[in-house]
Order: sequence, then structure tokens, then C-alpha cells
Amino acid sequence: MSALIEIRDVNKAYVRGRQSVEVLHNVTLDIAQGDFLALMGPSGSGKTTLLNLIGGLDSPTGGSIAVGGKRIDTLGGTALAKWRSENVGFIFQFYNLLPMLTAQKNVEVPLILTKLSAAERRRNASIALTLVNLADRASHKPNGRSGGQQRRVAIARAIVSDPTVLVCDEPTGDLDRQSAEEVLRLLQVLNREHGKTIVMVTHDPKAAEHATHTLHLEKGTLVEAAA
Repeated sequence: MSALIEIRDVNKAYVRGRQSVEVLHNVTLDIAQGDFLALMGPSGSGKTTLLNLIGGLDSPTGGSIAVGGKRIDTLGGTALAKWRSENVGFIFQFYNLLPMLTAQKNVEVPLILTKLSAAERRRNASIALTLVNLADRASHKPNGRSGGQQRRVAIARAIVSDPTVLVCDEPTGDLDRQSAEEVLRLLQVLNREHGKTIVMVTHDPKAAEHATHTLHLEKGTLVEAAA
């Protein structure tokens, strides 16, 4: 498989007062099209920072990041936001669902600024909800749903625009084991049957077992290559 994401000699530092704190140090990594990669490491290892760089939520201090052959580290704020909306689906530990909207309307949110008609938005959202086995809950609002169901709505919202890559930050972090397994199996289906490239940060070794590769970060450096 060819590399979808190419990361070369990436550094990331944050300035705090008079100090510059380096969070990532000379990270080089290829992630293949259709891969499911788990990023693991202790708190402060840089794994979420690396995930944010891959998703275009932040830019590196040095080095280069290309996704699908396009350099994203050189994009300005507006261009990066546009690229992000067209290419990345985000699944965070916190669902960020709008409580006043139904599942259907929550899933439609990323499509509002597109050129799709209202009917096309409804159809695409319905397809996404079907993929996460929630077609029968489309008219329900988030409150009163289990954590697992809310997470599945969030996954439907992440995939509704057919993104190039899914980035997941602790997607099972606050779920019980059964709900976590359901979410992880769903991510596997999206990867294996629908060809989605997934990069997932997790502290849970059992969650990482669902990925095809695991990569460890320690103090901002890769300490074990994806195998």
C-alpha cells in the first residue's frame, strides 16, 4: 500500500513565557492508505500533538507533513481549515453533540457549509447513521442515550463527508468495556470494509489491539516503529 500520510523530520515546540518546550522531536513516519494505526505513549509523550498535526488542527514548528501528496504544513489558517473540512473526520473523547438537535441533524452539521442540497444532506446523514447501526434512532436527541450510542452518532458525523482520514483521540476513554468494544468493532468495519484510514490515540492496550499497527511515542520521539 502506498503512503497516504508522509511525515518528515517533524518538530513541534510551544513557547511558554521565555521557554520553548519541544513536544515532538524529528518524527518521521509513513501511514499507508487503508491503515488503522494506534498511537500509544505516556501522558506528555506527544501523541495527541502528533494526531493534531495529522488532522491539520495545528502546524509543525519544523519538518513537513503531506496527506495524499498535498503539503499541509505550508497551508495558512483559512486554507488549512478548508482542507480539514474536506479531508478529515474527527472523533474526540467528548462527543460535542448539540443537545437540541436530533441525531440526524447532528450528523448533518458538517455538511451545512457544503454545496449539497437539504435533501442530499439528509440522505448522506441517513447513510452514515445506517453504517453505525443507528438508523432507527435518527429522530432521537442525544440526552437519554447511552455513552456508546452518543459516540456512534459522533462517528456518523465524522464519516458523513467521506473524509480521507479519521483521527480519533481516546475514542473509548469514558465508555464501559462493552460500549468500548462496540465502538472499536465499528472502527474496524470502517477500516476493513470501507477502506477508511484511521489514526487513533489511546492509552488502552485492549483498544490498540483492534488496530493493524501500533506506534509508541516517548518524550516526543518514536521509540518503536509501526509493525
